[in-house]
Amino acid sequence: MDVSSDAPSNMLGARNYEDPTFDDEARIDALLFELTVAEKIACLSTNPSVPRLGIRGTGHVEGLHGLALGGPGFWGGDDPIATTTYPQAVGLGCTWDVDCLREVATVEAYEARYYFQSPRFGRGGLVVRAPNADLARDPRWGRTEESYGEDPFLVGSLAVAFVKGLQGEHPRYWTTAALLKHFLANSNEDGRETSSSEFDDRLFHEYYSVPFRMAVKQGGSRAFMAAYNKYNGIPCCVHPILEDVTVKEWGQDGIICTDGGAYRLLVTAHKQYLTYELAAAATIDAGISQYLDKYVDGVEGALAKKLILEEDIDRVLRKNFRVMLRLGMLDPAEQVPYAQIGQEVEEPWQRPQHQESVRRVTQKSIVLLKNEAALLPLDAAHIKQLAVIGPLSDRVLTDWYSGTPPYAVSPVDAMRERLGFDRVILASSNDTSEALRAAKAADVAIVCVGNHPTGDHGWAKVAKASYGKEAVDRQSLELEDEALVKSVMAANPRTIVVLISSFPYSIEWSVEHVPAILHLSHNSQELGRALADVIFGDYNPAGRLVHTWPRSHNDLPPLLDYSLRNGHTYQYFKGTPLFPFGYGLSYTKFAYSRMLTSALRIAPEVPISVRCDLTNIGPIPGEEVVQLYARHIDSGVTRPKQILVGFRRVEVAAGETKTVEFELLPEQLMYWDDQLDRWIMEPGAVELRIGRSSGQIELVCSIEAEEPRPSAVPAKKTAAQAPRSVRTVRAQAASPSFPPDSLSAIPDSEPLKPVK
Repeated sequence: MDVSSDAPSNMLGARNYEDPTFDDEARIDALLFELTVAEKIACLSTNPSVPRLGIRGTGHVEGLHGLALGGPGFWGGDDPIATTTYPQAVGLGCTWDVDCLREVATVEAYEARYYFQSPRFGRGGLVVRAPNADLARDPRWGRTEESYGEDPFLVGSLAVAFVKGLQGEHPRYWTTAALLKHFLANSNEDGRETSSSEFDDRLFHEYYSVPFRMAVKQGGSRAFMAAYNKYNGIPCCVHPILEDVTVKEWGQDGIICTDGGAYRLLVTAHKQYLTYELAAAATIDAGISQYLDKYVDGVEGALAKKLILEEDIDRVLRKNFRVMLRLGMLDPAEQVPYAQIGQEVEEPWQRPQHQESVRRVTQKSIVLLKNEAALLPLDAAHIKQLAVIGPLSDRVLTDWYSGTPPYAVSPVDAMRERLGFDRVILASSNDTSEALRAAKAADVAIVCVGNHPTGDHGWAKVAKASYGKEAVDRQSLELEDEALVKSVMAANPRTIVVLISSFPYSIEWSVEHVPAILHLSHNSQELGRALADVIFGDYNPAGRLVHTWPRSHNDLPPLLDYSLRNGHTYQYFKGTPLFPFGYGLSYTKFAYSRMLTSALRIAPEVPISVRCDLTNIGPIPGEEVVQLYARHIDSGVTRPKQILVGFRRVEVAAGETKTVEFELLPEQLMYWDDQLDRWIMEPGAVELRIGRSSGQIELVCSIEAEEPRPSAVPAKKTAAQAPRSVRTVRAQAASPSFPPDSLSAIPDSEPLKPVK
């Protein structure tokens, strides 16, 4: 077959693909008719442009916490340019605030449009690789910083908000396209090119797939990246779930791309195929529509050997062009509401409202872990000398997926802004004697410690055992700089530890001995100012942890144990955590009372409301993150200890009482039956629990779950009815059999929806 022809074999004569009055699928038909085979293969890249026809597609950009066109990863080239830079994704998760996540993504989407369309720049792209919907089930995972946390409902709710912020509210056009990563069960770095994440269908439906499903079905994402790893023995980028679940069950009709280099790893690492031609055929059969890899020779060879046909390429290209149409790439500029972004002179990252947004979101991300004897907040009028100590005291570190911030305010910068240069002593070196002198001379010592988000080393290497990043899992949860904390505490008992980290640390000594501890993540351009706002009481902290913090790595199962039930996450953790999932303190106090439900029984079709009263009984205004959990009593199957089914971040004035209400959907109480291949509403008692965290439950009541009426029970699918990727199986020349078809069945009822 000739794949190098410069013109299609016959022409329509009309460029119907350019006419927005035509149906989208008809426009794609017309465009595919115009393309040569070589052009079609070229459009399997991350930039489906067709220069001959004057069609400008758009490529990908990174954007986990702000548009990345620079940073340590040199995204977009060696010439970095500034973008508004927020806290790491784990820090965004600690806000427990869907409005915050939507705000961050809205700012990011605007800047992506600005750079892409500006005559001055013309850089980047409109397909944003975010959010990361992976679940951080184990704190040793090197990419914990990229995830919103360990709970599927929390991560899914925040992912939905981020998708909506990236894509915007227009009924026809998106500002940018949200490309989720990494599907599926991608939470180990060591050996990720060959490892297999092994778990049953229940965990697929109830845990690992939940944030992706929510982001697709509720958020509207129409793009995602397949993971490097295998899932139950099959590499994710050729797994039947790409089509059988995400497309046929969830309605995901857009881009499905490989991770960087993952196509060739099918041959070199997974040893799944003997040749690149077989691997190319398998990926296209599985639904891959874009490659982050050298793929052209393999696809051409697969065509020449008739392992795939041209119509197979057409089938997956439709996905890419659907996204391009939603971005307005084929439409007249006057019709696209975002087409004029980039024409303005003012650079968006210089706008005060963008800078204020970063400071506000960073404030919300800070978690108060301890505040003995109310050491915090500090009264600036009573501080003659403040010591700011430690390796992170005068730096704002960016991570691998960061952009380049227009400016960065470090902790010591902000303290000097607040108190004046002469009242702040800096001791940032590794010289312990210098730190001790500074601590002894000060009224209060602030020790800024944590990890280095790029490992302070080259690719796939880190400088310390507790560091982790992409391609490197953590070997320790112990804080190496806790020795510095001990020395400073000995010199000055009025010590505040500021833990700036991408993941949990086992800081048991500090928790026992240090009077005040704050936690926040890296990367925010306003890190120092937001920290100072909390330390001096201008902002009352209300961030909450998004992981269970173990006391030791000995409390955890093996990292590659994806079965979860052996002790991963708060749902199954077997030890006594250092801090429980959802934990965080405030400078004020809240009282919970009057828990009510709208019904005592919950049936499969009818939601109920759950409410309680929240009173600020302290002297200052504050925010509380009210959390609703469900626990199944005397279940006939193994269930989690409890699951998060609702959360609200609520601002309450001093002395004020607010009623906090949740909508509880029946689907949130169901479990997946592997044998029946469907969701089950198990009759019996369900305990509803409202609390400050998973470990601090304040109010409890019980309701009864009812059995569904027969008409509400979906019939079990037979093997003949279940979707099956036949062409993928045909291309598996060097692979084992696929897992059971039960992975393909998800009913129309949608479990685990976020509270509205």
